[in-house]
Parts: sequence; C-alpha cells; structure tokens
Amino acid sequence: MANPVSAAIHQCRLFFIALQFFTRLPIPRWVGFEPAWLQHASRYFPLVGVVVATISGAVYLLASWLLPSAVAVLLAVAAGIYLTGAFHEDGFADMCDGFGGGLTRERVLEIMKDSRIGAYGAIGILCLLAIKCAALASLPPATVVATLLIAHPLSRLAAVSLIWAMDYARDEGKAKPMAQEMTTGEFIIAAVCGLLPAIACGLLGIFYWATLVFAIVAAAAAAFWLGRKCQRRLQGYTGDCLGAVQQVAEVAIYLAILSSFQPPLRFY
Repeated sequence: MANPVSAAIHQCRLFFIALQFFTRLPIPRWVGFEPAWLQHASRYFPLVGVVVATISGAVYLLASWLLPSAVAVLLAVAAGIYLTGAFHEDGFADMCDGFGGGLTRERVLEIMKDSRIGAYGAIGILCLLAIKCAALASLPPATVVATLLIAHPLSRLAAVSLIWAMDYARDEGKAKPMAQEMTTGEFIIAAVCGLLPAIACGLLGIFYWATLVFAIVAAAAAAFWLGRKCQRRLQGYTGDCLGAVQQVAEVAIYLAILSSFQPPLRFY
C-alpha cells in the first residue's frame, strides 16, 4: 500500500509540472522532473486555470481602484496572456490558419506547424480577444473576478476532455508529452478541479445555479463542436486544438454568464 504522504507529494509534483508546462511561473526546486510525470500532469490543467484566474483577478481588482472597468479588464486579460506566454492564443490562431487554409489533413497539420501567422489566424485572434474583453467589460464589476475564476479552470477542463476522449493526431509535437492516454480516474480529478470554483460560486450565491449550468453547457458545447471538427479533419487533436478549445470555451463561458444579466427581448 502506497504511503499517503508520498502519494500526496507526488500529486503536488504533478501539479507543479503542469504549472511549469502551461505558464511562465517558477516552481520550487524540490519538485524535480521526470518525463513520466508529464504524461500524468494534464489532470491538473484546470487547477492551473485557477492560478491564472487568481492572478488575473488580482490585477483586475488593483486596476479597477484607479481605472475604469474596461481598462482593468484589458490589463487582466493581458496579465493572463503574459502568464501563459500566449500558449493557448497561439494554438487558437494556428488552428484558424490550418482549418481555414488547408484542404487535406496533411496540409492542415503542415499549416498549423508553421510558426508564421496568416490572415485567418490574425483575424480570428483579434475577434476572439475583442469579444473576450467586451464581454468581461460588460459584466457588473463585482462579478468579473468570480467569472474569471469560473471560466479559466472550466475552459481548461473542456480542453482536457479532448485528451481523454480522442487520439493525438501527430507523431510528435509540443503537446505530445502530455498526450498519452488519459484514464477516467485522471479525468475525474480534472473535472473536480474544473468544476469546484463554479460550485463554490453557486454555494456563495454569487451566481444563480441556472447561470452556472448554462456556463458549463456552453463550455461543453464548445469542446464538442471543436472536437468533432478536429476528429473529422485530423482524426484526432493536436496541441493547437487544445489551445483553441480552451480559448473558445472561455469566451463561450463569458457570453453565457453575460447573457444572464441581459433583460429578455420584448417584441410587443
């Protein structure tokens, strides 16, 4: 029987490995590194989202004391991009270029591997960031931090669902080390990490449960829609696909939460 203390330390190591892989943040030296750990670290990808959301939320709170909410939102989004090294935004732009300009599986993969950004990627990322910032700036200021804490882990859970449900489409790539088969148990850990902030917001009364369910459904729909596209065009997913799912699911969550604050349309 495994020592509980050793097992807990191992789980901490997996979390820090995920944090190092998906962000610029430093990790303690005692963590060390073994290639096998990276294969199991994706279970904590949603928990990395909690860290990114916490820092982005702190930036928003500090900025909103002195600046308008829209400017604070821009700074918070910029902080999140800096923390992650635009890892996910780059994946979204690459997927826009690949799926927009490639007609065959091989050509799509070739375009997505190119480090240069094309028209589809440039237009896509500009529209995505504009929608993201506009949606957050349109929310009541008191709910922005809670929305970030819901969207970042939940959107990363949406990305993790592709690792769990699909095969990796390349023989090699930046996500290949984390693209080993994900067990159901590991996905359950990821699901708990991704859903807990939303559940906490519901229990604290920050959002109605219906709003939270709508946000979860929006993230799931984004993952399902893009996952089907990836399966049909690539017969699997790549690291760029994971980044695209995370970004689209994040925006979908923002729009779902924002819609709950809008009065219903009246046609009479």
